[in-house]
Amino acid sequence: MKLNRQIYLNKVKGCFVGKNIGGTMGGPYEGTRELLDVKGFKTQKGEPLPNDDLDLQLVWLQALEDQGPKHIDSEMLGEYWLSFITPYWNEYGISKTNMQRGIPPSISGDMDNNIWKHSNGAWIRTEIWACLAPGAVDTAVKYAIEDALVDHGTGEGTAATCFVAALESAAFVVNDVNTLIDIGLSKVDKSSRLHKTLELVRELHSKGVDYKEVRNRVVELNKDIGDGWFQAPNNVAFVVIGLLYGQGDFKKSMLTAINCGDDTDCTAATVGSILGIMHGEDKIPADWKEYIGDRIITCSINRGVSFRFSATITDLVNRIAKQTQYLLNSNFEKIEITDGESEIDDEFIAHLNREFALDDERDDIRALKYSLKPNTFKTRLGAMTAIISFDDGNLVKTGEKKHLTVMVTNNIKAFGNQGYEIRVELLPHPNYVCDDCSKEIYAPCWTPMTKFAYSEETHFELEAKHSKDSIDTLLMKFVIPTRGKEFYVPLKFVRR
Repeated sequence: MKLNRQIYLNKVKGCFVGKNIGGTMGGPYEGTRELLDVKGFKTQKGEPLPNDDLDLQLVWLQALEDQGPKHIDSEMLGEYWLSFITPYWNEYGISKTNMQRGIPPSISGDMDNNIWKHSNGAWIRTEIWACLAPGAVDTAVKYAIEDALVDHGTGEGTAATCFVAALESAAFVVNDVNTLIDIGLSKVDKSSRLHKTLELVRELHSKGVDYKEVRNRVVELNKDIGDGWFQAPNNVAFVVIGLLYGQGDFKKSMLTAINCGDDTDCTAATVGSILGIMHGEDKIPADWKEYIGDRIITCSINRGVSFRFSATITDLVNRIAKQTQYLLNSNFEKIEITDGESEIDDEFIAHLNREFALDDERDDIRALKYSLKPNTFKTRLGAMTAIISFDDGNLVKTGEKKHLTVMVTNNIKAFGNQGYEIRVELLPHPNYVCDDCSKEIYAPCWTPMTKFAYSEETHFELEAKHSKDSIDTLLMKFVIPTRGKEFYVPLKFVRR
C-alpha cells in the first residue's frame, strides 16, 4: 500500500487540530452526569485548554525518538510514566504507585485497580500510535495495548484502546464510519462490555432511535461499572454516537458527543481526531480551526527533567512524520509514505477487518497476544520472551497457597528459526515453601505448518510462610543452555 505524503501529513495535522478543538470545547463540561446543550466554545479565542489526553502522547513520542520502535513496550513506557508524567489521579496514581513498588506492567494496571482499569485514561491517547502506523491497524493496536497495560491492565480500558486505535489507524485509508466501527470491533473480545455496548448503539441507531435515548440506554446498561462515571464503555459509546448521528458533519458530530455528558473533553477530542484523520485538516471548519490556533498547552509533563516537548501542533506533526516510515519498516509493514499517488486496494481494506494478531508471525505481537490475561506480565529475555501469570493474583496472606504459570515464546524473527531447551527455576526464598521448583520446558521453532513457537504452560505451587515484610521478592531463573544465557526475573508478592 502507498499513501501520498501530503495527504498523510494533512490527515495527521487534522487529527491533532481536531483533538485540540474537542479537548478545549469539551473541557469545561468534563464530569457532567446529565445531558447537555452545548453549542460552541466557552473559552477565549486562541487559548486551547491543557489536556492530559495529548500530554501523554508527547511523552510517548519522546520515548520513540529516544528508544526506537523495537524497544517500545509496556515496560519501557512504564519507565517514561515514572520519569515524565506527573498526575496521580485515579488509574494514573494506582499504576504509578504499583510500579514504584516493583510491580511490572501489566500487573501494575490490574492490581488494586478494580474500578479505574475500566476507565478512559488509555483510549484517549491512541492517536500517536494510529498516526505512526497509518493503515497498519494491528501494529497501531499493538503499541496501544502496550501503552494501556501500564495503567489499565486487562480491563475495559484496554479493550477500548484496541477499538479506538484500530479505528483511527484505519481512518487513514477508509472514510466510511460503519466500516471503521467494524474494523475497531474486530480487535475487541466479543464478551467485553465495550463490544456489547457499541453493538447496542449501532442497533438502536439503525432503528432510528433518538441519540438522547441511545445515550440513556448506554448509561443504564453500564451503571454497575464504577457507577457508570468516567468509564470506557459509556464514553467510547458517546464517541460512536457522535460519529453516527453527526452524519459526517464535524460540528454536529462533536457537539453530539459533548452533549452526551461525562468525560466530555475526551469524547469530543476523539471525535475531532477521527474526523480529522478521515477528511484531513482542510475539511475542519475554518472558524473553529482559527479559534483554537496551533498552540499546545500542557499540564501533566514533568519539565524539571530533560525533555523536548512540542509547543505547536505543526511541530508535533513534523516530528511524527520523521518516525513513521521507520516504525512501519521495523514492524515489517508493507506500507510506504510516498511522494507519488496513494495506492490502496480493496484486498488491503478487507484484511483490516480481522481478529487482532490472527496468524501473525511477529514475535512481539505473538507474545503480546498470549499475555493478555489478568495478573500476567511478559519480559523479553534474549532469544525468548517469558510470560508469567500470578494465577490467583499477587496479593498474599500467611499460609496461603499461590500458583504461577509460565509460558515461553521463541523470538524467531531476531534469532533464527530454531527451538530452545529452557530450564526454569523458582529460587529458594525464606518466606515460601515450594516442593517442585525446577522445570524443563521447550520453546519450539515456528513453521508454516504449525504456526506456533511457544512452550506448553508450566505450573508452580508455593505456600507463603510468615513474613514481617510488606513485599516479598522472589527470583525466577531462566537458563538456555545452548546459548550460555541466564536470566533472573523478580516476582513481587504483596502482603495483605
